[in-house]
Amino acid sequence: MKLLLPLALAALATFVLPAAAAEIRVVQPVPFSESAIIAEAIKSECSIGATLAQSLASNASRHGNAIVSGPVGADSGSGRSLKLELVEAQSAGNAFAGHFKSAAVRGVLFEDGHQVATVTARRISRGGAFAGFKGSCTVLDRTVNAIGEDLAGWLAAPVDNARLGDL
Repeated sequence: MKLLLPLALAALATFVLPAAAAEIRVVQPVPFSESAIIAEAIKSECSIGATLAQSLASNASRHGNAIVSGPVGADSGSGRSLKLELVEAQSAGNAFAGHFKSAAVRGVLFEDGHQVATVTARRISRGGAFAGFKGSCTVLDRTVNAIGEDLAGWLAAPVDNARLGDL
């Protein structure tokens, strides 16, 4: 019995309750950069900014973060915020000739209004399985879904000047 008590205490010491998720503010949907060269058809017909924000939010929870909508940047107040902008989206090809789509984002992570790290992420897709049955916006959604996963992992341990995905 005397031997079991220290073992039980050691087991309890290694048990850690999950901490509350760290909130990171992001503008939702992720906006297009003013300087981006993106076809108007992509901007008006596809919802890649909303898809990116949703992907980031759903993947961030696996890394102990919670994405919330709110102000971002140097004037965003206390806490963490991630200023993201879609800087590139390309929609070449089609379901018959073959897709070639890509998207890229740039981001700046702020802590209490001070810049902590920057990130650039880019993904390319040819449409994946059954690409011939997918529309252009659906394939672009694949690229930003992957970017959302990349950014969620990066937010768990941000490194300045990070280049993610297909860069």
